Amino acid sequence: MTKRHAEESLEEAVSTASPASKKPRMERNLNGEGAPPNGDTSVLPLHTRSNGDAQHRAASTLQKVDETQQEEPDEDEVDTSLEEHSALTSHKRQEVPTEGYTDLYLDTINRSLLDFDFEKLCSVTLSNINVYACLVCGKYYQGRGSKSHAYFHALDVGHHVFVNMETKRVYVLPEGYEVTSKSLEDIKFVVDPRYTKEEVAKLDSEPRSSWDLGGKKYIPGFVGLNNIKENDYLNVVVHALAHVPPLRNFFMLEDLSSRPQLAQRFSILVRKIWNPRAFKSHVSPHELLQEVSLRSNKRFNLIEQSDPVDFLSWFLNHLHLALGGSKTKPGTSIIQKVFQGKLKVESQQITAKADAGDRLRFEEAAEVKVEVNRFLMLTLDLPPAPLFQDEHDRNIIPQVPLSNILSKYDGIRSQEHLAHRRRYRLLHPLPPYLIFHIKRFSRNKFVTERNPTIVTFPVRSLDMAPYVEPSPADHSPGEPIWYDLVANITHEAIRSRDDSVEGETPKKVWRVQLRDKAREEWIQVQDLFVEEVRKEILFLGESYVQVWERRRGSKKRI
Repeated sequence: MTKRHAEESLEEAVSTASPASKKPRMERNLNGEGAPPNGDTSVLPLHTRSNGDAQHRAASTLQKVDETQQEEPDEDEVDTSLEEHSALTSHKRQEVPTEGYTDLYLDTINRSLLDFDFEKLCSVTLSNINVYACLVCGKYYQGRGSKSHAYFHALDVGHHVFVNMETKRVYVLPEGYEVTSKSLEDIKFVVDPRYTKEEVAKLDSEPRSSWDLGGKKYIPGFVGLNNIKENDYLNVVVHALAHVPPLRNFFMLEDLSSRPQLAQRFSILVRKIWNPRAFKSHVSPHELLQEVSLRSNKRFNLIEQSDPVDFLSWFLNHLHLALGGSKTKPGTSIIQKVFQGKLKVESQQITAKADAGDRLRFEEAAEVKVEVNRFLMLTLDLPPAPLFQDEHDRNIIPQVPLSNILSKYDGIRSQEHLAHRRRYRLLHPLPPYLIFHIKRFSRNKFVTERNPTIVTFPVRSLDMAPYVEPSPADHSPGEPIWYDLVANITHEAIRSRDDSVEGETPKKVWRVQLRDKAREEWIQVQDLFVEEVRKEILFLGESYVQVWERRRGSKKRI
């Protein structure tokens, strides 16, 4: 077989320059250099054909446009257009929506799935930094950049509308532009309700009813709080504090963005309780619970039931510090201005000595020490519960008037405690609001005992003048000091099952009874259950904590 002759001589092949590297060839192709004059891409290397095809299609498109305009395109203009339309250029995110498409994707928002009560943590990274909420499914994601979880959620699932939980600005992803539609104002209000002074001033004077998305009627301020597991002790305390007008108005109107999270989260919870435009007729205290658990070193949490008095005492003191209050100087926060009062304590030491007959004799010291202490809460002691049953073999449940257990502070009756005899007397001026703790539980090394004594009390016109030391400069002698009931936290012991063993610790159920000033009605709230209750039967429950409001006028009301 004869050899086929070469098409070119060896000398010509050697003199030919070596092929350029891949990178320069790609750059020349992108810049429009080195392309075949007839547009044939078949002679190009395989790895550059795709780019050449894209350039060829772009050039054809530009040629058609130029023919319609009857102008011959300039080579520089074609090159610039090719560079802008290259498949290798990065995607630029939109700053504003395309004209005529400002409401794109807003019809996909599902308000019934939105729940902004839970802690703002990314569902993937559990981070609380730069969190966005998907307005289609309600999940939380971190960031909105091209590498963020919210961005990938928009691409994978097709959910495009997100709201920043801190700035309340709404964005469409993956495009990245902000939506300023007024139809989203209701969502922004539910995320962080804000009120004017005029709206807050009408809360106790104008009756108002609202309806949630499901058409359920509710009264703003008297909504159920979700009992996630065992946090009913916190729910009743939050409701009681949310119905103290000076405290409520402060947390609804003041800007607490520079304060610790404890104050911020309680403020948000109070504003949500009084929200007249809520999507649902109940609120979850999850955010506040997480912060309380963190600050108390898990002393108060949502999986173990605690005592409302213990939590109330801890919460008021830490809330006072979170608002910038002083540990030594009184009246430095709204907490102390509303609840703090002064109490005079007279103490006399008791010593035991043996006389000549070796008989034990108690002697009181001649010196009587007088101290003035400040309080946020007054403890009232119940008389001992009866140990025997009646003639029908039933336990006797005694009753005692509130005025009887208040006599502890009349300055006359004394109590013996730790080898001291003490007498207590309130001092002027009394605080605008008084908190009574009716002590029902006593603990020893073995068990916790409950005193079921019922305390009877008036709903209005409790006269506190007999328990205050006279001071003509502060209050006219003989004039009454009227207080009206605002909130009443009650306890009920419920057996877990009917065949429970005698002596088994029953389950504690906490309820709160609140006064609706606008309607002059009483409403009882137990977790998610809200119902109206008659004021004549309020005392039938085992009252545990009461909040009383001082009346401005001196006229008695019934």
